[in-house]
Amino acid sequence: MDFLHQQADRGDLNVTYLSKYILNTMVLLCAPVRDEAVQRLENIADPVRLLRGIFQVLGLMKMDMVNYTIQSLQPQPQEHSIQFERAQFQERLNKQPSLLNHTTKWLTQAAADLTTPPANCPDTLDSSSTPGPSPSDAAASEPLSPAMVLSQGFLNLLIWDPENEEFPETLLMDRTRLQELELQRNHLTVLASVLLVASSFSGSVLFGSPQFVDKLKRITKSLVEDFNSRPEETMQTVSEQVTQEIHRSLKNMGLAPLSSDNSASLVGQLQNIAKKENCVRSVIDQRIHLFLKCCLVLGVQRSLLDLPGGLTLIEAELAELGQKFVSLTHHNQQVFGPYYTEILKPLISSGQSARVEAL
Repeated sequence: MDFLHQQADRGDLNVTYLSKYILNTMVLLCAPVRDEAVQRLENIADPVRLLRGIFQVLGLMKMDMVNYTIQSLQPQPQEHSIQFERAQFQERLNKQPSLLNHTTKWLTQAAADLTTPPANCPDTLDSSSTPGPSPSDAAASEPLSPAMVLSQGFLNLLIWDPENEEFPETLLMDRTRLQELELQRNHLTVLASVLLVASSFSGSVLFGSPQFVDKLKRITKSLVEDFNSRPEETMQTVSEQVTQEIHRSLKNMGLAPLSSDNSASLVGQLQNIAKKENCVRSVIDQRIHLFLKCCLVLGVQRSLLDLPGGLTLIEAELAELGQKFVSLTHHNQQVFGPYYTEILKPLISSGQSARVEAL
């Protein structure tokens, strides 16, 4: 550094040579994702712009190193957190032996749902989509396993009655997050239902435009925030806004406008989504349920490869929901896995006996 200072004071500092040396060193040290940014710096001739660019990329490299360090150290505190949570719960369980009563009821209900699955609304959204066996049918044809019961149990938590105070003790700390996931799932159900109904009236040309679809999604997302508290009013507003946007986009693209009958039918079908028994909404809800179940079994990325009809337009939102849900369930299973195993042993054996008797 002293030598460089002396060169700068004498006006002999070779900025070009020095910058090339710095860039070559950065190429050796940076993550592969920064290679392109460093290469762009090599084409900058102005010294001031070059130095600014170098410091900017160095800042990104520093952040890369921080993220790498955190990622490499993460398993250690995570493992410590799992052990700490389990020890804390065991301490409470020693003082209060009935602490797992609600958890036992929760898993018992999940096993019962798998052995005697409820009747589902037929999936008849479109003739081009021919889904395979439903999750309940698949569960009925396979022997019960702890993983199956836990998956069903976690899925049941997404439709938990808020008035039901018998929430599993092992998940009390995650109850707020599960309620947020349930709310997010409900919003996605309404969003996908609106898009599906709108596409049946708009045609493939209009829905083939990513800009139109993105705008329709933004409009609907902003309006369905109040759906749970005011479903009828919300869907009335959604139907008006969506219909207006379809009319405007058809006109801008030079396409034939919707007839008065089609417009009235579109508004009516959108407003009907407010009803719980609405067929489109019911089927979309079942398909999101199936997607989340696949996420627990196969992982999020593999589940996204074969999305059921009606869900492709909300793929990004589903990926976010699935990742949050899988992360929460995975952490919970790591912490409380030994307790779940002990509870499930008699449930699994009784479930298999019930199947044999039914046969």
